[in-house]
Amino acid sequence: MNKIIKRIDEAKHIVVISHINPDADSLGSASAFYTYLLTLHKKVSFFCVTKTINNKLSFIPWFEKIRNSFPSSADLAIALDCGTINRLGIELDIDLINIDHHKSNNSYGQYNLVDTDSISTTKIVYDFFKDNQIKINKKIATALYAGLLDDSNGFMDENINGTIFAVIKELIDLGADIKLCNRYIMQYMSLAALRLKAIMLSNMQLLYDAKVAVFIVKNEDMLATGATGEDCEYALEESLYLPSVKVAVLLKENTNLTIKGSVRSDGCVDVAKIASFFDGGGHRNRAGFNLTKEKPIDKIKEEILELISKEIS
Repeated sequence: MNKIIKRIDEAKHIVVISHINPDADSLGSASAFYTYLLTLHKKVSFFCVTKTINNKLSFIPWFEKIRNSFPSSADLAIALDCGTINRLGIELDIDLINIDHHKSNNSYGQYNLVDTDSISTTKIVYDFFKDNQIKINKKIATALYAGLLDDSNGFMDENINGTIFAVIKELIDLGADIKLCNRYIMQYMSLAALRLKAIMLSNMQLLYDAKVAVFIVKNEDMLATGATGEDCEYALEESLYLPSVKVAVLLKENTNLTIKGSVRSDGCVDVAKIASFFDGGGHRNRAGFNLTKEKPIDKIKEEILELISKEIS
């Protein structure tokens, strides 16, 4: 941590980076760091290569400052919640501080703060601030709470414990806008997402004695509803509410015929292990992968179900 603090002090222009198609943990941790760097009177930029970020995250402080062009004058970058270097979406020729909690992280930065046991990257940032006596203001508290809320699936994750709730209490006491975070992360849904959810639930398959829910989303479904890739997550996550379902699988066809895969579980199966067979990664309960080579979606479905069948009881 001392080396990270020292490198930040030396930097003239720092860029905080959220990963491709960011979630609340990546944007929240980056927002918190952005706020901290502003208090140091540093020149700081907020970067994400994704041009259109899900509007449900627009409540996160400094969302309006995010740019998808990387400043040429930067001499230090800080990657937040990027499990692999490819998740940055850009090649860097400057020093990189890597702050993350994914098991897939191989400490790719010149400086690394990686804790794979942490429930979220925002929790790592919180610990970093506390250990270095960095003041947490209202903006930082809101950003950190948002990441914790999202990555814990609304505090229902099996790793939630009293320590996490103690952190939440402190963030609330420090001014975190929990009503705003809860409304956007837990309740926000566009009309396009609602229409896509109806299609997905109608076409859902229940296999292996209804222990596995499978969703196949074709490009035509996306075009018919106007939905985005993130909109597919609602039905996927909610299928785990069914009492028999242990694992949920989503295979989404992209416009270029490549496939985006997402896998969720109730904890009985390590889906990060499943995703790794397709060069993906994530966490035990939530993981994903991208297949850039054309391959029939039914073949991918067959392969992933074979892997799941070996793990599920």
